[in-house]
Formats: sequence, structure tokens, C-alpha cells
Amino acid sequence: MEALKIYDKARISALVNSRAGESKIGEQLLLFSGWEQLKDSPASFVLLGIPEDIGVRANHGIAGAATAWIPALKALLNTQSTHFLSGNELMVLGHFEFPDPEKKNLEHINSENISLKNTNIENIELENAVADIDEQVYPVIQKIIAAGKTPIIIGGGHNNAYPILKGCSMGFEKQMDVLNIDAHADLRPAKGRHSGNGFSYALKHGFLQHYSIFGLHQNYNNSAILTEISKNQHINAVFFEDLLSIDHSYLIELQPMLSGLTNPTGLEIDLDCVENILSSAFTPSGFHLNDLRKIILQTKKKFAYMHVCEGAAKMSDGRESTATAKAIAYLVTDFIKSQHH
Repeated sequence: MEALKIYDKARISALVNSRAGESKIGEQLLLFSGWEQLKDSPASFVLLGIPEDIGVRANHGIAGAATAWIPALKALLNTQSTHFLSGNELMVLGHFEFPDPEKKNLEHINSENISLKNTNIENIELENAVADIDEQVYPVIQKIIAAGKTPIIIGGGHNNAYPILKGCSMGFEKQMDVLNIDAHADLRPAKGRHSGNGFSYALKHGFLQHYSIFGLHQNYNNSAILTEISKNQHINAVFFEDLLSIDHSYLIELQPMLSGLTNPTGLEIDLDCVENILSSAFTPSGFHLNDLRKIILQTKKKFAYMHVCEGAAKMSDGRESTATAKAIAYLVTDFIKSQHH
């Protein structure tokens, strides 16, 4: 777990904009003091960042998911502490830092004065780096679950669903179920780790039993994936195109799906399902942020964890957005409110 960087009070305080007469969540939350002490902490939720987009790039996506964590954390820490949400329900653990194979190779190339123009990093290096990330992430999640706490993870690529599910399954000592609100199924073949096959690996290795996908886009999933969904009795999907034809609440369509998830259940939210949110697979058609907020606030389902992934504050192609951080902060505060009370 050497990749885990644990936060102290100074690290948190540097991100809080204090104001006389006000109290912010960042001034009230709890800090990690050791694995032995975690079980007895009054905090029910543990916040953890995985700011990487290695898995996205290994899946031939656009880099940027590594940029969401700090802006989202800052937005969360500067949320008002009130009777609605005080902040002492939450502990901030820290974030992971991983070596980036592309940056290492570029540094080597620069030192050799070789032109970068025709240099391509072998995808196998990125896939191997994702496998290394898996090995760092799952033991931390396992410890959080074993301590009786609910992890809230901010990504990062959706590749991290696999080590999160592995850690949860090992912590609970049983298989997991998942509700994934996502435009993509992420069920590409389990051959080389990347952001498009986290659930394939979790199913293959027995950490995931029932996989439900809500808001899947017909346009974004290939025929092989659609066939796998239709023939696999452990996978259930509701397409976004079908949701467009209904007038009632999305929660009515979601409830039967949730009732079939009887194991400890994770909530996965890929921000590429949200209309006009900057993400690794930006979409002009999708859920509104308030749709997701309603789902989180109104559901009676108890979740074992929440993983918000693929959002970005800045993409490698130059696009930027300050809205992503605030969107993530809303989802985190809504999740704590609905799950804590």
C-alpha cells in the first residue's frame, strides 16, 4: 500500500476557505489515525481518491480523469457544515499516486534527445500499470470494509471498479452485487487490464455475482457486449433509450433492478452518463445531474460503497470545466445524507 498518501490536518486545511461565522465540512470531518483505530471512529464513510487515467488511456480513451480528485475534494471540503450534513460523518483517508509509464518513457526519450513525433508507448505497458494499480487499491478497500465503514471513491478510470469489488468481496467474505449507472457496460474481454473491462474481470474472478447497468446507451456498446448481456443471467440492463420513452420517475424503473441485488451492493457512477459533464467519454445526451441526485436521495437501498469515476476538470485535448468538481461534491454529499439517515 505504498502508493497510498494519507492526508493530515495541514493538507486538508490548505484546501478550505475559512470564513468568520461559518463552518465548512472540511473543518468538521475526521482524519485517519491508523488502521487499528478505524473501526472505532465515529465516521461512517471513508473518502479516497484514485486520480489516474492510465486505465482510460489503456482503453484508447482521452486522458483527463486524473484531474478530478483535487478540485472535487476542494468543492466538498468547502461545502457548508449544517444540521443537514455536519461533516463528522466523513473521514478523508487520502489518495493514491502511481507511476505513469508514458511519463517515464517521455522523460527517457527527452533525456536521449530523441524526437517524440513518432514515439508510441506499447499498450501492454499501460495494461501492466493498471494491473499494478489493482494490487495497490484492493487491500485498502478491504481494510475499510473490514472496519465496518463505507468507502466513497473518487476516480480515476472505471478500471478501478475491479480492485474496489475485489477488496469489498474480500472484506465481506462474500460475492458483491453492483448497480452501475453508465452509458457503457465495461464488459470488454478480460485480456489486459483497462477501463473497459473492470466488470469482466470481477465476474471472471468471482468477486461480482449480479451486475445491473442503468442507463446503458445502445450506440456505445458493441454487438459482442450486447450478446453477453442478453445471455448472461447474472447481468441485467436498462437502456437509456427506453428511459426516454417514460414519463414517470426513473426510480420506478430502477426499483425492480435494485430488489434483485441481494448481496452487499456497490453503487458505480460513471460521469460519462451525465449530459454535458466533462468526462473521458463526454456525451451531449444522457441523464441530467439532478436525475442522479434524485436516484441517490430517494433510494432506500443500502450501498456498500460509492465509486464516482471518469469525470475530469481538464482533458488532455485542452477542454476544461469547473462544473465537474461541484457535480461530484453534490453526489458525495447526497450519498452520505441518504445512506447515513
